[in-house]
Amino acid sequence: MSENRKIRVAITHGDTNGIGYELIFKTFAEQEMLELCTPVIYGSPKVATYHRNALDIPANFTIVNDVEEIKDGRINFIPVFDEEIKVELGVPSEESGNAGLLAVDRALEDYRKGAFDVLVTAPIDNNEQFHFSGQSRYIEDHLEVEGQGISVLINESLRVALATRNLPLKQVVESVTSSTIIDCATVLHNSVRRDFRISNPRIAVLSLNPKAGANGLLGTEEQEIINPAIETLEEQGIQAFGPYAADQFFGGSDWEKFDAILAMYYDQGIAPFRALTVEGGVNYLAGLPLVRTAPDTTACFGIAGKGVADEMPMRHAIYLAIDIFRNRREYDEPTAHPLQKLYKEKRDESDKVRFAIPKRRDDRTPRSE
Repeated sequence: MSENRKIRVAITHGDTNGIGYELIFKTFAEQEMLELCTPVIYGSPKVATYHRNALDIPANFTIVNDVEEIKDGRINFIPVFDEEIKVELGVPSEESGNAGLLAVDRALEDYRKGAFDVLVTAPIDNNEQFHFSGQSRYIEDHLEVEGQGISVLINESLRVALATRNLPLKQVVESVTSSTIIDCATVLHNSVRRDFRISNPRIAVLSLNPKAGANGLLGTEEQEIINPAIETLEEQGIQAFGPYAADQFFGGSDWEKFDAILAMYYDQGIAPFRALTVEGGVNYLAGLPLVRTAPDTTACFGIAGKGVADEMPMRHAIYLAIDIFRNRREYDEPTAHPLQKLYKEKRDESDKVRFAIPKRRDDRTPRSE
């Protein structure tokens, strides 16, 4: 990235019959947003114009056919398809869902060319007309990178990640393994350090069973799976605590003492997150080279085209993506050009002992702050 240009934020238009364009237009109605970043919209100019007229929102954008034409100080718009598609606001269809994915495809293609810095995706829903496993998984599958990311829900005071994907409850138990918990907690730990600049994050691990298994009376997964995973994480220098019963954890103030939370399944993490979110919840796909965020909202077909959608989740998704990009850059700077060794390696290394740093802290009790 050139030091002279603003951070480029790619934004895909989502399901073309949903609220994606409304979120985008309302967000960039504020001129200050163009001072913060350079937006690059991936979508259809014709569909965008249809939404603009239906919503009666003043929205100016400049069509660019190549990433080399992207400029600061304006809303750049890259067309992702030329075909005419039917726009029926509020009515989900296979065509409108596929149009959203075409925008993601083109954005990922341009990301590989270094065209932009971060990606924000407007919502696409799974519904009867369009069967879809979610944009996070779609992006992981098409980004062609090693390893998997982890979805983290973020608001003013919470970072909640899920140890399992969106699964039926009957499949959750068999999917919760010690290795899964270790892998997810490690990705979460590394993300909080690098993406949020918290040097030694405290991670709370929730239980699987009610009352944390009640000493085996209500289940043994805590004793046989979760506790061993936490012990392994401790040995690796990761500040992991738990397992905590979700009702007591969120019912009191325990959640305020941690930098991130690892929930075992969807409802356990998402329900309290949304209950404790005042405005602008964001879904962040952590653990990938691409910084990708999304507003924590559906395509909201019931209100599409009515001009009443709340753009704050989209605004916060953009803010968060920019913050993470900057944090990563600052985090990586010290290791980009490591200092040369001040002396040659010697057989006798006794004089280096005084530089040794303890690998981990023995006290595992969370501090009250």
